[in-house]
Amino acid sequence: MNAYDSTGRIVLLTTSHRVAPGLLSWPAWGTLREADRVLCADAAHPQLPYLREAGVDVEHAAPTARELVDYCTDGSRTAVVVTSAEGESALTDGLARLAGSGRETMPALELLPGSYDLPGARLLDLVQVMDRIRLACPWTGIRTHEDLAKYGLEEMYELLEAIETGDREALREELGDVLLQVVFHARIAQDDPDEPFSVDDVAGGIVDKLIHRHPHVFGDADAATPEDVKAHWMRTKAAEKRRESVTEGVPLGQPALALAAKLASRARAEGLEVALPSGDGVGYELLALAVRAEAAGVEPETALRAAARAYRDAILAAERAAGR
Repeated sequence: MNAYDSTGRIVLLTTSHRVAPGLLSWPAWGTLREADRVLCADAAHPQLPYLREAGVDVEHAAPTARELVDYCTDGSRTAVVVTSAEGESALTDGLARLAGSGRETMPALELLPGSYDLPGARLLDLVQVMDRIRLACPWTGIRTHEDLAKYGLEEMYELLEAIETGDREALREELGDVLLQVVFHARIAQDDPDEPFSVDDVAGGIVDKLIHRHPHVFGDADAATPEDVKAHWMRTKAAEKRRESVTEGVPLGQPALALAAKLASRARAEGLEVALPSGDGVGYELLALAVRAEAAGVEPETALRAAARAYRDAILAAERAAGR
């Protein structure tokens, strides 16, 4: 029996399913071991096998607020209710009503986090949801990388629009849609019979790349300016790729203005003096404009989209003026 309070103690112990079972905080383990009674309404709670293995007797029960208060005030006992991070809303609401009535002798009420979600913990939920959908959904279950290619492109354009318009809510949503494409492709790759890889392989690869390309953060290199960082990045990338030409790795399928600017950027970074090809027609004029914009630090694709939006607004104004 404990004497934390003369009228007992009720502890709501919250845990996260995203944390490995058994990894509870030291205060949580201490409270569990000293409690007079430990209860859990969820018989499938992932922590239960580990609590019992540690010698904690856990009852499968869903007590009401009234029952817990009576138990703890009768003998100054401590009861611990093991729950999820979301808590037990019916129980907490009931305890709040009793405490707020002013007519009850209440035990001490405590919310004790037993485990915490780390940053990025909801990504685990996304992986689990994607896995379930892949197995159970007739449409999702048969998709291929080729099937999804157009959706990835659409989502990136929608993300770009959210960035350029400054719509924060749209930005959050579109980032989620792009993230879904990554997880979806990784889940498809996991089913490949010859060369499977998983989302962990994808994440591990980019983690290794980021660490390797940031020696000024994870190593002994120095980088005092953004220009120093970019120089580090380009040198490391060149050593990794071992390209025979600066044009290698430039996707020709990207929008034409972006393609022209990327090629110009690669050539300029290598100090190459490249004469623009001569020819008649709008294409060569646009190429010259794109190269000039890149040299001036202007992203031509972004600039043209901004101008196109202004043109769209002018069209709408003209339509309104014409009574359409």
